[in-house]
Order: sequence, then C-alpha cells, then structure tokens
Amino acid sequence: MLTPALEHSVIALYDIDGERLEESRAMLNAINVNYGEKARIETYLGVENRKDALRGANYVVNAIQVGGYEPCTVTDFEIPKKYGLRQTIADTLGVGGVFRALRTIPVMLDFARDMEEVCPDAWFLNYTNPMAILTGAMLRLTNVRTVGLCHSVQVCASTLMGELCMDYDGTVQQKIAGINHQAWLLEIKKDGVDLYPEIRRRAELYNQGKLDLGTLEEYITHQAARMEIPLDKVTDDQRAWIKERYDSYKETGKHGDMVRIEMLRRFGYYLTESSEHTSEYTPWFIKDRYPELIDRFCIPPGRIPPALRTANRKLEKV
Repeated sequence: MLTPALEHSVIALYDIDGERLEESRAMLNAINVNYGEKARIETYLGVENRKDALRGANYVVNAIQVGGYEPCTVTDFEIPKKYGLRQTIADTLGVGGVFRALRTIPVMLDFARDMEEVCPDAWFLNYTNPMAILTGAMLRLTNVRTVGLCHSVQVCASTLMGELCMDYDGTVQQKIAGINHQAWLLEIKKDGVDLYPEIRRRAELYNQGKLDLGTLEEYITHQAARMEIPLDKVTDDQRAWIKERYDSYKETGKHGDMVRIEMLRRFGYYLTESSEHTSEYTPWFIKDRYPELIDRFCIPPGRIPPALRTANRKLEKV
C-alpha cells in the first residue's frame, strides 16, 4: 500500500484466530485510510474459507506459528534445556528448529495443495521459521513457486550503522548475498565511497568497550535513523529503551550484538542475522568447555527471547 506498484492491491487476510485476524485488519485498514484508501482489504476466517482467500492470488505471504508460544515454543526450549542443550532462539536449527519444522511442514503442504488448485501461478513468500527447512520442503514436495525471506536483510545496513553510531539514510547502497536466513553484507557504500574501512575500525573499538557513542541525544538520533523513524516520532518507550542501551554500554562496555561484531572482526563482513541466531548457527560461542564465552559475548542461552514472551502483551497494547 505504500508503493505505487501495490497501492491498488486486493489484500486478503487469512487466519484461524478471529481475534488476531481482526487486529491485522484494523492495522492494515489504518494504513490504508492514511494513504487514500486505494487498496481493498478482505478477511477470511477458518480453514473452510482458505481457498477463497487464496483464489486468484499473485503472491501469498506466509507468517505463521503452529502451536503458538504455549505450549510449543516453551516446549522447544524447556525439553532440550532439561538435557543440557542450550539454545538462544530455537526456531531455525537444532532440536527446537527440527520440531518446529515437523509441526509446520504439514500445515504448509495444506496451503500448497490449495494454491495448486486455486492460484497455481502465485509466488509463495515464506517468512516462517525454520526458514531453510520449510522453504526446502515447499520446493521439494510441491509445485508452488517459493522464495524464503527474512526481514533482517532489509534492516542489515541500518542496524550495523546504528550499532556503530554512523550516519545512516536511505542513500546507503548495499549488496547482500547468502542462503536463506544467513547472509553476508558484502558491500556497503555511500555516494560511491566504501564504508567498510570505517566500519571495521569502529567494530574493533565497539567490542572492546571503547567506541565513543557521543552524547545521549546523538545516540538517540543514530538509533532513530537505524529504526527509520523520524526523530520527532520516537516514543517515550523507545527513548527509554535507547537510554538503557546507552547507559549499559557506558557502564559495562558490553552490547547486544557482540557475536556479529566478532564475526565481522574475524571475517571482515557483517551478517544479516542477529547475534542470538548466529551464536546458534556456528560452533564457536556456546561451548560447555568454555563457559566464559557466554558472558564475554552477552549470549542468553536457554532464555526464551523477550520478544516471544511479550508478543501477546504487545498485541493488546496495539
């Protein structure tokens, strides 16, 4: 709705949960009203209406969680933890990722069968984890054209520059390549100038606790740019969160992206996925024989991510 190519689209929302469907409709409707009501928004509730939602679609965006936070996400953490296996996200690989895949693939294959019947030429855009496993299942087991996506690609450059207190705007050019849900920022330029030399210099200081964040207001400005929010639109809650990060780094020299910055220091390039994801994807950070790495790189193994725990509260707030 925010781009000319899609502003006259028909958007069909589908869910098996009526409350969440209404929340999605309300949010999209608010955006649509603010941008001239050029799109048409339709809602379809329940499996019995799924084919009608899909009929004639050009693109199908998949963002689901089979089993919800409770019991399934909690179980994905608690059972491995009981047997000594520590996870940070548990949705992409390892025990948590495998079991999430096992309960999600059958649902996606049901989607695929309906798509093959009512919108066989549509593209299936998968935003559900475990990204690579689910996308692979769709490509191997169905005739549906499928692409696996993650929002981390879009925010990779802004996240990096925000972390390092560098000025970011929409003119920054970037080249990213890699497999689903783990890619590399191969190039980052502004006005044709390679930004990586300065990024690498700051990265060395950042993980040593020596990077100059500037004043709090300067830091807030950089974080607002990172989130692509106008400075005057930053909420009190966001300011409080930013101040907490600022004060924590000033006091401890630690921050929440230490794994990715360490990977940048070692390999020369920044990764698209979070430090929590990356610490799970690689064998170098969560190690029984080197428990000191957990504190050194601020890794939270075995702790269900706050974003998952507070999802229901956030929906109520919206």
